Amino acid sequence: MQAALGMIEAIGLTTAMTALDAASKTADVKLMGYDRVIGVDTVISITLHLAGEVAAVQAAVDAGVAAGQRVGKVVAWKVIPRPHEEVDKILAKYEKSFLPAGAEETPARRTAKKADGKATEA
Repeated sequence: MQAALGMIEAIGLTTAMTALDAASKTADVKLMGYDRVIGVDTVISITLHLAGEVAAVQAAVDAGVAAGQRVGKVVAWKVIPRPHEEVDKILAKYEKSFLPAGAEETPARRTAKKADGKATEA
C-alpha cells in the first residue's frame, strides 16, 4: 500500500453508506473493499477500507465517522499510515472489486498474486 489505510466499522448498511459518502466527498480516497459481519443478535457490521495519502485518509475517516454517527452507530475507526506490506497482502485477499472482470489491476492485487506465486513455487 502506498500511503495509508483507513477503516470505519459501522452498524448497518445505512450508517456505512452515509460514512462512505461523506468520506469520499471529503478527500481523494479510494474504497478498497468492505467486510460484512453478522454478529450477536443478528446485527450487521460493515467495515469500509479506504486508501490514499495519509492526510486525505485521515480527513476522510474523520468526516465519515462524524456523518455515520449522525444517523447510526459507528463502533470503531482507525487510520494506519504506511502499513507494512504484510498488512497489504491480507487486505488484497479480501479486496472487493467494483470493476468488471479484467478491468484495472490494483497494486494490492499484484502483491497478492506475487505472494501466491511464491507460495506455490516453494
